[in-house]
Amino acid sequence: MAQNFIGCDRDQCFLMPLDIRDWLPEGHFAWFVLDAVAGMNLAAFYDAYRWDGMGRRAYDPAMMVALLLYAYARGTRSARKIERACQEDIAYRMIAMMEKPDHATIARFVERHELALGELFGSVLTLCAKAGLAEAGVVAIDGTKIAANANRHAVMDYEQIAREIIEEAKQTDAAEDELYGEKRGDQLPPEIATRAGRRGWLRDAQRQLDEERSREARPIPGPRAKRLKEAKRRLDEQLWVEQRANAAFERQRVVGRDSLGRRLGARPKPYTPPDTPQQRINTTDLDSRIQEVTQGWIQGYNAQAAVNEHQVVLAADVMVASPDFGHLEPMLNATRTELANAGVPDQPAVVVADAGYWHQEQIERAMAGGVTALVTPDGGLRKGPRRPGWDGGLYAFMRAVIASEGGSALYKLRAQLIEPVFGNTKHNRQIHRFHRRGRAACRTEWRLITATHNLMKLHKHQLLGATA
Repeated sequence: MAQNFIGCDRDQCFLMPLDIRDWLPEGHFAWFVLDAVAGMNLAAFYDAYRWDGMGRRAYDPAMMVALLLYAYARGTRSARKIERACQEDIAYRMIAMMEKPDHATIARFVERHELALGELFGSVLTLCAKAGLAEAGVVAIDGTKIAANANRHAVMDYEQIAREIIEEAKQTDAAEDELYGEKRGDQLPPEIATRAGRRGWLRDAQRQLDEERSREARPIPGPRAKRLKEAKRRLDEQLWVEQRANAAFERQRVVGRDSLGRRLGARPKPYTPPDTPQQRINTTDLDSRIQEVTQGWIQGYNAQAAVNEHQVVLAADVMVASPDFGHLEPMLNATRTELANAGVPDQPAVVVADAGYWHQEQIERAMAGGVTALVTPDGGLRKGPRRPGWDGGLYAFMRAVIASEGGSALYKLRAQLIEPVFGNTKHNRQIHRFHRRGRAACRTEWRLITATHNLMKLHKHQLLGATA
């Protein structure tokens, strides 16, 4: 008797046309993504194209958005890998409806619609709100360090950058002399060239400069020569800001008044800012900074998130400063804005954060706004006596609240809410490095990453509801 196997005849032709609805089972995540995109307002994408139908046909933005959301949810952000998946993976082929957008088209779509892609975070949060997953009871805020698309060792100081610019200018002149002889080619553009303590004033000035650059959202130039000129311009700008902040501090110390209205009248210790910038800058990704991690140091960004009790991300942003100091209030304000835009009338009742977020003025403003802020003033790794002056007042009050039974239970929620989000992102989805360069581009990437995290949470919620 012959052996009995299921046939596998690859020469067999299909007698009936294929139906892509048979490719994936009901309840598959790809179907959910398509349904979610169908309920989103994609006007910002469509407005970027001509309405008269002239020109070369483009891929439907709804299809491209669904393709990117599904790919990011699966941890795939490489345009080349997405292109290959559209040929090999059944789910990708179904989403693309058998189309095969190449990697250049995918990359250009991401670059062209950078702002609109970042705003998909709000669209997904709105869907979560409709499902009851965007509640704003207890909110945990924390950050995780993600490497930039940059070489950590590609860091140069002002003199190194200036020397390389001059050397390149010499080489350009020599090449033009050989090409044009006595004639001149195009001339190269000329080089363009509140707190009580001085350190606090300089730090606040640097933070304001970082926020201004974030609003400008200048893309990182591609050619190295242009990146070097932009790096030199930024270092000059930082020195100018430092000099102005120092002058303002010294003037305030002489003519300013304290909280009781008394004139300070005290000249600070003499300090003269340097004549040339002393900072160093990464010449691959000019916005990235050295970030401290458990294993040492990386060149990257401080990716921030605010998460509720459903482990849904309510706000996501990217900061350049490695410490979390000063990020509590911006993330709380971002959470309020995202919730309002998603149609959630409630505001966070309790915000929990670790010791890195301790900022007395921001905590006091949060409490004045009706939010209970639980931030420990003592780091878990700190040994020995407390910092001088960190006793009494808000410090003692916060320690007492966190030590109480109710406060301790609330503060323990911090790690339970937000650490699994970062663990899922980095371990399960293998997202350890940004693919694009510049804070604005990385912010869009991070918001897409967290938006797809929320999509997967919403999908799981619906599956559980269907089986309940």
